[in-house]
Amino acid sequence: MTEITYTQVNGYLIPNLTAPQTEAQIGKYGQMRRKFLKNHRPSLYTSLMITGKITEHLLEVQTSATEQIQKIVRKLAQTEGVNEELKAEDPMMWAGLMNNLLHSAEEIVLPEVVYS
Repeated sequence: MTEITYTQVNGYLIPNLTAPQTEAQIGKYGQMRRKFLKNHRPSLYTSLMITGKITEHLLEVQTSATEQIQKIVRKLAQTEGVNEELKAEDPMMWAGLMNNLLHSAEEIVLPEVVYS
């Protein structure tokens, strides 16, 4: 266990607290979750920050959202017939359709995973 150090400011002892540093990168959905927590769930955000579990939580949300979105996009692409043949024949059409599928998947997943 690490020892907590203090700084004296105007007669008060203020703890020198730092969040643990990790090498992991928090992506788009993790950043969206952080912003949501800061603006709409400040007590949960503060609790996660104080306990040092914010990065772990954001990475979990990032992973979960990414996996669910990829799964839904694959299913929608298969259902809509967006495949490698279309990609070879008309790349612009394929890219547009894939973007539409991605946005549809995000509309499904984000309220459940990021904004809950």
